[in-house]
Amino acid sequence: MSEPVHYRRILLAEDEEAMRTYLTRALEKAGYAVDSVDCGTAALPLLEKAEYDLLLSDIVMPEMDGIELAQLCNEISPDTKVMFITGFAAVSLKACTDQPQAKVLSKPFHLRDLVLEVDRVFADQFEARL
Repeated sequence: MSEPVHYRRILLAEDEEAMRTYLTRALEKAGYAVDSVDCGTAALPLLEKAEYDLLLSDIVMPEMDGIELAQLCNEISPDTKVMFITGFAAVSLKACTDQPQAKVLSKPFHLRDLVLEVDRVFADQFEARL
């Protein structure tokens, strides 16, 4: 039996405000606790202070891209899973190379697909512990 979803904490890094709001609402509605920031540099202090089960990050952001953020996340919080969202196919390929364990979800996507992928990340994590 899996852990209740509401114990899962997600850190969302997305520079586009409308998308950030949209994703936060969908994930919260699915039962996740979500902290959201508008850039990678704003995510770092949160990763240092709190434990997150998942870093969900846009790849292309100002100041610090999602790949660099994921690399720092791996150092700060190695148990935090990483999932990328992007609208750029070439960037998606780089993410797969630099972070082979991370799932990449390409825009546009339906919110249902996002929630299913997040659920899958946690289901895989739970099964790995059995």
